[in-house]
Amino acid sequence: MLTPTYTILYVADPQASARLYGKLLEAQHVESSPTFVLFPLENGRMLGLWAKSDAVPAADFHGCGSELAFRVPDDAQVDALHGKWREAGLRILQAPAKVDFGYTFTAADPDGHRLRVFARGE
Repeated sequence: MLTPTYTILYVADPQASARLYGKLLEAQHVESSPTFVLFPLENGRMLGLWAKSDAVPAADFHGCGSELAFRVPDDAQVDALHGKWREAGLRILQAPAKVDFGYTFTAADPDGHRLRVFARGE
């Protein structure tokens, strides 16, 4: 089985996005240039932030085509991150709510990428 190991987000300003994702992920990047920043994630995967102006081939980016989802242990953590991310200035697309798979909220980064936090329902 082939398993994806990198997620690449096309962004307007990789350095500005790196500051935001560094705070959200509580992580340090391992690679940085004016057009690309790379973060290691705890699960062995990598998150890359690539300048859409430099992506080869050109990124035909229209936003909201995918989302990064972060599973947390419980509803209280969902609420805590919602408050933290709202205070950090992220646009909240969906306030915390019960849905068929659990408890969740959705935010958007400055480039329109959807960021979902959820706790699985029982």
